[in-house]
Amino acid sequence: MNWFESFVLGLVQGLTEFLPISSSAHLRLTAAFAGWQDPGAAFTAITQIGTEAAVIIYFRKDIGRIISMWARSLFDRALRHDHDAQMGWLVIVGSLPIGVLGITLKDAVEGPFRDLRLIATTLIVMGVVLGIADRLAARDEKGGRHRAAKQRKTLTDLDVKDGLLYGVCQAMALIPGVSRSGATISGGLFMGYTRESAARYSFLLAIPAVLASGVYELKDAGQGHVAWGPTVFATIVAFVVGYAVIAWFMRFISNKSFMPFVIYRILLGIALFALVAAGVLAPHAGETAG
Repeated sequence: MNWFESFVLGLVQGLTEFLPISSSAHLRLTAAFAGWQDPGAAFTAITQIGTEAAVIIYFRKDIGRIISMWARSLFDRALRHDHDAQMGWLVIVGSLPIGVLGITLKDAVEGPFRDLRLIATTLIVMGVVLGIADRLAARDEKGGRHRAAKQRKTLTDLDVKDGLLYGVCQAMALIPGVSRSGATISGGLFMGYTRESAARYSFLLAIPAVLASGVYELKDAGQGHVAWGPTVFATIVAFVVGYAVIAWFMRFISNKSFMPFVIYRILLGIALFALVAAGVLAPHAGETAG
């Protein structure tokens, strides 16, 4: 991998990590369309450290408050009912599914799951799921002629059951094309949470899983065609771009629908199926990275 490739892939990672369109799929597709070798799961996991660093800085006040109250609640029983202390436990509980499945399915994630036909399928299916979840949320918020608007839940309503369900949704993102934010936000909307609450918990929940995955994959960095230098450069680019995307996305979802992302996912999935069927792209294009 040269420096230009690492810049482009870092840019793609930063642009797509927080949008419900799947960063892992776009990294895979960028390499396939450009005729580059697949950067691989290790490169993807490490560059995600950059985007999670952007999350930590953007939500630093929330994160600092949660960690502080959670740590104090370990020694002060009276603080265990505090919302921030409970959020600390809920993030831990929600991180368990992806931790277990990530280790169990590691070989599949690095191999069969990167098939372009599977990515096309998940892009379309999860796009439809996100669209349905978004419509349900809009119906609750606006009500109707014979139906009053319904109050949706916020993070103060989050409990262990919902936190674990969020975690199961996040674990689905091990399959490229699903999208970590797309799956967890969809799950949150189906459970009755507001768009902002679903997105905020999605970002907080991703921090332990992504950082753990990135650190775990450090042992494989610099092997094959992806050297350390380009990997670090891509991670820095992903951090800078990712921070700007978070700020925009949090403003966007406060009063906008997810439908533009739904349409984009479905059209991209259809186009990908067509390109594979026409022989323009092989299902395993670019997977000869060594």
